[in-house]
Amino acid sequence: MIKTVSTTPYQDQKPGTSGLRKKVPVFAQENYAENFIQSIFDSLEGFEGKTLVIGGDGRYYNREVIQKALKMAAASGFGKVMVGRGGILSTPAASHVIRKYGAFGGIVLSASHNPGGPTEDFGIKYNIGNGGPAPEKITDAIFARTKVIDTYKILDEADVDLDTVGLYALGDMIVEVIDPVKDYADLMESLFDFGAIRSLIGSGFRVVIDSMSAVTGPYAVEILEKRLGAPAGSVRNEVPLPDFGHHHPDPNLVHAKELYDDVMSPQGPDFGAASDGDGDRNMVVGKGMFVTPSDSLAIIAANATCAPGYADGIAGIARSMPTSGAADRVAEKLGIGMYETPTGWKFFGNLLDAGKATVCGEESFGTGSNHVREKDGLWAVLFWLNIIAAKKKSVKEIVEAHWAEYGRNYYSRHDYEEVDTDAANGLVAALREKLNSLPGQSFGALKVEAADDFAYNDPVDGSVSKNQGIRVLFEGGSRVVFRLSGTGTSGATLRLYVERYEPDSSRHDIETQAALADLIAVADEIADIKKRTGRDAPTVIT
Repeated sequence: MIKTVSTTPYQDQKPGTSGLRKKVPVFAQENYAENFIQSIFDSLEGFEGKTLVIGGDGRYYNREVIQKALKMAAASGFGKVMVGRGGILSTPAASHVIRKYGAFGGIVLSASHNPGGPTEDFGIKYNIGNGGPAPEKITDAIFARTKVIDTYKILDEADVDLDTVGLYALGDMIVEVIDPVKDYADLMESLFDFGAIRSLIGSGFRVVIDSMSAVTGPYAVEILEKRLGAPAGSVRNEVPLPDFGHHHPDPNLVHAKELYDDVMSPQGPDFGAASDGDGDRNMVVGKGMFVTPSDSLAIIAANATCAPGYADGIAGIARSMPTSGAADRVAEKLGIGMYETPTGWKFFGNLLDAGKATVCGEESFGTGSNHVREKDGLWAVLFWLNIIAAKKKSVKEIVEAHWAEYGRNYYSRHDYEEVDTDAANGLVAALREKLNSLPGQSFGALKVEAADDFAYNDPVDGSVSKNQGIRVLFEGGSRVVFRLSGTGTSGATLRLYVERYEPDSSRHDIETQAALADLIAVADEIADIKKRTGRDAPTVIT
């Protein structure tokens, strides 16, 4: 039986770059999740009888919201829902399932790299039929609906058994509980030379993946240990836990330090990788070399033809504006398109669908391609293993050879987390007022060439996205970028991105923070970061 439930709207349900993210106690408020899910359905047209995909990263409150979403989908007229066993689907796997089975769209329950647990983070994101995050016109419509919603519809039925693969009836709708791993693992095997990687591992090359007690554990075990022959235990923290085992599931040098230290030790593995909460981010580290996400994108693009799925070359590269310009130099040499977009994977969707770009990346440890419409952590890891197997060189040798050919983009991101929101907004507002006066100013040896608030004109649909980050560009190719992040759940996160291009290979072995020290000091001088935030140092440096 379908029930129509009266409700009161919440005014704080504006989706960010990756859906709606709040603390679990916020989502647990009466009708909070139901309001947002119904607002998604109310903002869509033509889905009656169609298929919806639902899955999540297994974090706390995942199962409860999946049951709500299933019953609301049935009440709203969907014909079928495909859901991962146990409520599990990594974000890239969900994108692939949507695409492979021609689903109308999907609901992904995740807060990505944010912590999980009873008082930690939760999120709901809607993905469209191409498998990618909903564009702004849809998220704007969803937000508008949340502010006025007064009823939602839900089926009054028992919960579905999420732990057994099979078909279930839920009112007039079919629920198919699927193996969350197989389709994705098959896709990876079609893209990469598993035989060559298997031989590499069989030769004694040691690979370790830390899944951080998050969603990629089952995927990594199936692919790395079962299909590629790595020894049992090569995948660490492989069981997804609702609180991620008290880990912060963000694959960076702070939260994956144990893995980094292990790879860097004399007896450690040759290659290490880590994934985040929902499986769309990655960290790659080799003996003696941490690979920055910006360099990873450039090196994957430069060596794409090593992988069978990209043997014919790539059409173009897309990167978010804060990501370093390393990939730009690859695109220039290959004679292919280079697209600079705002932060947020949804901006890559049009470029991928139009065939303008094949490989995409963001500095926030996300890389992917046209195989899905999300960034994909394990895909990037497998691409690196494929390149290593093809070139028969170490990670360090591959990176240093790339720098020698293209130059090195020294690059770092400084995060100031949970800054007072008013203080963060004040900092950005003051920066905007300075933009016109900065060009021509000198700060020591650094002279400002240009300064702007980045705006993006989509070359496919003509849409315009303004105020996407403040850029200060210096003569010689260096720059600093200031941006407020949309992925946190409390306060504001100020991100400072610092970049220096160094073409001289004799200067490619300087420690990164030392190479960027003058730019970091100038960034503070221009934006009054310490004074306005009250912070003496960033929360995280990557």
